[in-house]
Order: sequence, then C-alpha cells, then structure tokens
Amino acid sequence: MDRRLFIGTLAAVLIPATSVLGAVSTSQDTLIAVVRSPDCGCCGAWIDHLRQSGFTVEETLTDDVEAFKDEHAVPQSLRSCHTALVEGYVIEGHVPADAVRNLLDQRPDAGGLAVPGMPIGSPGMEMGGHSEPFEVILWGDSGNSVFARY
Repeated sequence: MDRRLFIGTLAAVLIPATSVLGAVSTSQDTLIAVVRSPDCGCCGAWIDHLRQSGFTVEETLTDDVEAFKDEHAVPQSLRSCHTALVEGYVIEGHVPADAVRNLLDQRPDAGGLAVPGMPIGSPGMEMGGHSEPFEVILWGDSGNSVFARY
C-alpha cells in the first residue's frame, strides 16, 4: 500500500472515532445527582437510562423528596417523582438523557427541565410497546416553554 494512501485512510478512520470518543467521555464526566424515594422503582429505571446513556449518577434516597423540590423551586405544576441536579440545572421527572445533553450543550438561562407526571413510554416508564406523546418543559424565571417533544 502506498504511504500517502495509508496515512489518508488512517486519518479518515481515526478523526471521526476521536470525536465520538470525546463526546462519550464528556457525558461520563458529567455527574447527575438524583434525589428520590427509596420506594420508587421507576426512579431506579430512569437512573439506569442515564447510566446507559453515559452519565455518572449519584443517588440520594429520602422520604421527603418534596422538601428537596421546594428547596430548588420546582414549580408545583411540573413536579414528578424524582428530582436531579446537573451543572446548575434542576431535572424533574423522566427527562430523556438526550434532552439533558442538549440542555448542557445549549446552556439556556433557565432553572431546568421537567417532564410533568409520569408519561408512559418516557425513560423509566416503559410499559412494553405502549407509549404516549410527552413534552420536556424548560422552566425558569421567565416562564415555561417546550424544550422537546417525544
């Protein structure tokens, strides 16, 4: 094989691989601190989803998740079963990992993201093949807006 062809082929293979590996290590370096009830199985399934998506997750179990939500000003209308903190943002409920990544990439001026309630088919709420459409809400001092639809 010609030396230039070999170097060109090697570069074509390694450059995309390097950018993919760099993206994965960034997620793995991102810590998401989750506060949840010890009795909630869907919260554990959501945490598994985050870990499978490359995030590092730290869990805190408490019987008073509402106090944590109050402390971090999660609007009553957006509350769900668990609350998390990541890089200055609050994540409420079954927010998909890719929405969390997009939030961290975009860095909007906001309190965080929420998936109100517990929609079937959201991460951690999988029910076989059943799912319902749901929205991820960006919330903060300037109000609420739809950040993503699933």
